[in-house]
Amino acid sequence: MIERIAIEAADSALLVMGALHPADANATIILLGTGPGFWSIFTTSPEYRDGAADPLDRWSKRVIGAMAASVGATAQYPSDGPPYPPFIAWALASGRFHTSPVGMMVHDTVGLLISLRGALVLPERLTLPPVDFPNPCPECDAPCTRACPVGALTVERPYDVSACHGYLDTAAGSDCMDQGCAARLACPLSAGAHRDPAQSALHMKAFFRR
Repeated sequence: MIERIAIEAADSALLVMGALHPADANATIILLGTGPGFWSIFTTSPEYRDGAADPLDRWSKRVIGAMAASVGATAQYPSDGPPYPPFIAWALASGRFHTSPVGMMVHDTVGLLISLRGALVLPERLTLPPVDFPNPCPECDAPCTRACPVGALTVERPYDVSACHGYLDTAAGSDCMDQGCAARLACPLSAGAHRDPAQSALHMKAFFRR
């Protein structure tokens, strides 16, 4: 079943980014996120082209909702709430995500360029493949901790939201707005995302709503 889901997800440039058994239910949760080639698929979609609000969330619900129907699962989305589904807890429990020195999660395939779009909740405990992804950060030179132009993301203190937003609101902040968060891009594993800068710009625009 997981292989079937992975193949179907790949048709929409989505990755199976993790899987887990929740402690409180006889179920299997499959986490889906964007992968290489996603932007070219998304930008041909009706949600991207119609000019309405929240195109990525609407695309996710249409595509992942159809996947859920095809495999007998229910779908959960990060945008649903409050209360919001515990995607961060699920991700960490899957063993394929760890917490980086700057507080953001790091993934074995896409590094810090994580965009979880939804989850399939199957009403059975599937046999999950073994996961062998130890936290890569202790062995890394941690360029993510030095990449932020205003030091908003460091190991010394929690994320400085005001410094980050203040910088993004200046002309100098256009690099982060147009190319993506410098700290996220600095992670060596982020190269595995093969992400189009335009996708990062979409995420930054959603993150930094004026």
